[in-house]
Amino acid sequence: MQIETERLLLAACTEESVAEASLAGYDMRLHIYEHLTALREDPSLLGWGAWFVTCKKTGEVIGDIGFKGSPDVKGCVEAGYGIVPTAQGKGFATEAVQAVIQWAFSSPAVKQIIAECHAENLASIRVLEKLQMERAASKNGLLKWQLQRK
Repeated sequence: MQIETERLLLAACTEESVAEASLAGYDMRLHIYEHLTALREDPSLLGWGAWFVTCKKTGEVIGDIGFKGSPDVKGCVEAGYGIVPTAQGKGFATEAVQAVIQWAFSSPAVKQIIAECHAENLASIRVLEKLQMERAASKNGLLKWQLQRK
C-alpha cells in the first residue's frame, strides 16, 4: 500500500517495506517492529501503523509517520511522525502527514485525528498548525491537538 505526493512516496509498514527501508539504511525504532508484529496477527491493521517516507528526488527514506493503531470506538486515531534531521525544515513532515490524514479520512470509521507534541517543539507545532489541527489541551508539557472530519 502506497501514497504518492508531489515530493514523497509513503509505504505502509509491511514485511517488504521494513526490509527495503532497512536495506536503505533507515534507523528503525521499536514502534515499527511492534506494529509489524501486530500486523502479522491482524492484517486489518495495514495502514494503521507506520508509513515509511521516501523522498522521490533522492530515493532516501527520510522518516516514518502514521498512526498508533486503528480507529477506536469513537472513530479516533492518533497520528505521529518523525523526519530525519537532514530532511527537517523542508515541509516534508507537513506533506507526509497531510497525505495520511487524507487517507485516514477516506475511511468512514475515522471521525477525528489527534496528535500530541512537547510544548517546546516549535517545528511540530508549526506542522500541526499548517494541517489546521486545533490545540485541544495542554498537560505536563504536552500539547494535545485534534482535527475533526469535515
